[in-house]
Amino acid sequence: MALKMKDRIPDSKTFPINILSWIGRHEFTVLFVLALIFGGIWLTVELADEVTEGETQDIDETLLMALREGADTNNPIGPPWVESLMRDFTSLGGAGILAFIVLAITIFYLIQGQYKEMLFLLTAVMGAYLISYLMKDFFGRARPQFVASGTYFSFTSFPSGHALLATTTYLTLGSIVAELMSRNRLKAFVLLLAIFLALVVGFTRVYLGVHWPTDVLAGWVIGSVWAMICWLGLRLLRRRRIVTPT
Repeated sequence: MALKMKDRIPDSKTFPINILSWIGRHEFTVLFVLALIFGGIWLTVELADEVTEGETQDIDETLLMALREGADTNNPIGPPWVESLMRDFTSLGGAGILAFIVLAITIFYLIQGQYKEMLFLLTAVMGAYLISYLMKDFFGRARPQFVASGTYFSFTSFPSGHALLATTTYLTLGSIVAELMSRNRLKAFVLLLAIFLALVVGFTRVYLGVHWPTDVLAGWVIGSVWAMICWLGLRLLRRRRIVTPT
């Protein structure tokens, strides 16, 4: 169906400010989100099958080695400050940072007496933790051997817990914050920022050599699917007036 004139993408003279307003006005329909969810589930199953059979190993190693300094697999490309910056960014998907953020917002909801909203947030985040733990335990994929021997990493490699948890947490928080915004361009900015954070965290895992690229891809997909499922659940609760908008 053709877009109305007011719904068309703004011309280059008003780009990029008005593009945010255009994105914000076009909220995902439930049908489209359901299609994305089922598509994401299918992609996850196919990816897991390829990883289990070892079909992705060549491309994983090629992409990972492209981010190494020659034959020194412990040394990522770029000057030392870039690696230091990537270690800072990767912490945004760490359990400690995410737990602190979620705990702070949970306490806020508790003080406000918004118990159902609090449970929604905790369900999304804790559900992501559980999914990550169960899948890692089930697949048991070994991590890349490109890191210093003294470095400690818990669990196994597939999927990337950082990518999965960051995607779920930031998308969930982004959807909550976006609903507080009255201007469409602000809604779009918040959601795009949440997506950017998830992408950055995932990239750092490959750059630092602690995850295969397909681990991160799976984390992004699974985290997005779970975040959308939680989003649909929240919409259903609000439609039934079980949960009111914050």
